[in-house]
Amino acid sequence: MVVTDTAEMIKNMEIRGAGRIARAAVEALSRHSRDLDVSDTGSYCRLMRQAGATLARARPTAVSLPNAIHRVISSLDCELPLDLARERFDAECREFIQTSGDAVARIGEIGARHIRDGDVLLTHCNSEAALACMLEAHQKGVDFEVFATEVRPRNQGLLTLRVLDDAGIKTNYIVDSAVRFFINDIDLVIVGADAVTVNGAVVNKIGTSQIAHSAHEARTNLIVAAETYKFAPRTILGEYIEIEERPPDEVLDPDIARTLSNVTVRNPAFDVTPAEYVDMIVTEVGAIPPQMAYVIIRDYLGWEIEDYHGDYGGGLSED
Repeated sequence: MVVTDTAEMIKNMEIRGAGRIARAAVEALSRHSRDLDVSDTGSYCRLMRQAGATLARARPTAVSLPNAIHRVISSLDCELPLDLARERFDAECREFIQTSGDAVARIGEIGARHIRDGDVLLTHCNSEAALACMLEAHQKGVDFEVFATEVRPRNQGLLTLRVLDDAGIKTNYIVDSAVRFFINDIDLVIVGADAVTVNGAVVNKIGTSQIAHSAHEARTNLIVAAETYKFAPRTILGEYIEIEERPPDEVLDPDIARTLSNVTVRNPAFDVTPAEYVDMIVTEVGAIPPQMAYVIIRDYLGWEIEDYHGDYGGGLSED
């Protein structure tokens, strides 16, 4: 049940944020591993792969989810005795959860170096990594203020507001459509990412691309804060990242919608920001230009070329 429940919570956005989603999925797999009542390693591995496939389908756009699942599922050693296989898998899950948290802290350290006294920042959505950069700079005594968007239709900007307010950072709360009005007052845009493609394009919360376009037009730098496991290996083969469309009732009250017979509500959750609008991607292994995204996929994610041709998530089919 823990796998099904976690998948539903991810799908329904009770758990949100690419890093949190990844850690929740790995924690669910770890608990599932401990709870499985099986007598042989073969059955254990088959059921764990099924569980991984169930979780990987929960949110199609956030590649942190399949990347995290790929990392831990690929560590399964089905040649070992059951107890040892289970122990080794659980250790891999614990390591991922630890390193994921460490990655956010390291991104904060690197990103904070690019925030100067007197800067006015703009952020969009509720990114752990982007917030880490701001919180670290604030802790080091850098004096800056932030513009935070509301992030329609789920208002994730309120989560960001609370974090910034609790830290004592001066923050301005604006509607998404006010970004261009204020962009000339902004010195630096910092956002997170749900996925980074091989050519450096960034998939993030809907509205990010419009913000990036406005920043580019205003010659305002845009930094993306993203853990390495948010880079999308399958884009090497030219595959597109599926953009999730969410239920229309997030946007329009169903009672009103029923009175509008000629209206279709479209609710994409993400958009794609071209690499030419991104000045820098800050990862836990360093800051890179977007054109170096391939290096992260090749050198840090550990995907072999045969993985690119299987299910997204590396051997996560249910068969």
